[in-house]
Amino acid sequence: MTGPTLPRLAITLGDIAGVGPEVVVRALADKSVRAICQPVVIGDHDILQRTAEHLGLRSALDGIDGVVITTPGLCNVPLGTVDACAGAAAFDYLSTAIDMALNGSVDGIVTAPLSKYALHLAGHDYPGHTEILAERCGVTEFAMMLYVPPSEFVRSPQGLAVAHTTLHTSIASVPELLSQDRIADTIKLTHDFLQRVGCDTPRIGVCALNPHAGEDGLFGNEESQIIHPAIDSLVQTGINAQGPLPADTLLKRAVDGEFDGVVAMYHDQGHIALKLIAFGRAVNVTLGLPIVRTSPSHGTAFDIADKYEADPTGMIEALRLAAKLARY
Repeated sequence: MTGPTLPRLAITLGDIAGVGPEVVVRALADKSVRAICQPVVIGDHDILQRTAEHLGLRSALDGIDGVVITTPGLCNVPLGTVDACAGAAAFDYLSTAIDMALNGSVDGIVTAPLSKYALHLAGHDYPGHTEILAERCGVTEFAMMLYVPPSEFVRSPQGLAVAHTTLHTSIASVPELLSQDRIADTIKLTHDFLQRVGCDTPRIGVCALNPHAGEDGLFGNEESQIIHPAIDSLVQTGINAQGPLPADTLLKRAVDGEFDGVVAMYHDQGHIALKLIAFGRAVNVTLGLPIVRTSPSHGTAFDIADKYEADPTGMIEALRLAAKLARY
């Protein structure tokens, strides 16, 4: 760890046409954030200053380290629009943060949301943050997780973690992307993460792919042929994993405290449930990286970007979790 007492966290501005700059400034204005980390903001200085002034929070930037990346024409991008210039800047911010984390000059990364379409317009053909991080870090076993810290929303003492076996892909492609190894890797990554946040013996529920867990093959055979063998292979190593279980009841049982973690088979299977109960508190975590990376679970929110009414809770929770993981 580079800091004398507090971890240094690189905070990217994300897509500047969205709420990224706003939630970053609002988070920096929160006294609890300064108590847990040394923020290093990566982005365009003028955008950051403009946002702070509009919010009346100039003092939020006092004493903040920063890495200035200037993108020509960026200040002319209207809020709430998809723009290649903003997509290019967001990619540059993230790339810089990754390099800093890999060389040890920061202890973790917290990313504001970017627009996948703006990323594509800028010539970067990635589905999102997770895939960029995995490629740049040189890993092939990784997963996206939503984590809700201990709160009134979930009854598990260490919070609730929901990892996703497949990521940003079409529903039609999910069955062919599932494999025993991929499911087992996701279970193992979930188990390891939960131990890092203080859960010594994680209880993990694994979602079925099909309704009613396939109803004994009536609705599909992925449960018996792929998911169940993956679970069995890890149970034999001492990991407490159960399933495949019907997703509709498993997520309810997990929220009620019966499980510490859930492994979903695809994006919306896990995202909808977690965002329904704790949209503002859920934190996106990339598992399997050699560096720490978290982010708020919301998107760019282009529809409210020019209203300056974004809630910074997700960004603050992402900073808290990154600081905790950086100390592990």
